[in-house]
Amino acid sequence: MKKLYRSNSNKVFAGILGGLGEYYEIDPVLLRLFAVAIIMMTGFFPGALAYIIAIFIVPQSHSGSN
Repeated sequence: MKKLYRSNSNKVFAGILGGLGEYYEIDPVLLRLFAVAIIMMTGFFPGALAYIIAIFIVPQSHSGSN
């Protein structure tokens, strides 16, 4: 069973979107562009708050790569 982890190797800020990219086998750059668009469309605060909450909810990966 696959589990969602924050990425250690593919991260820009906290590894949330890198981990999502590894989990769903999607290029993390596309996820980052989508996240920036969502954050801008929601008026910054709701999208940024969701990202900050995800930092605390999604566990850090134990290995360099999942």
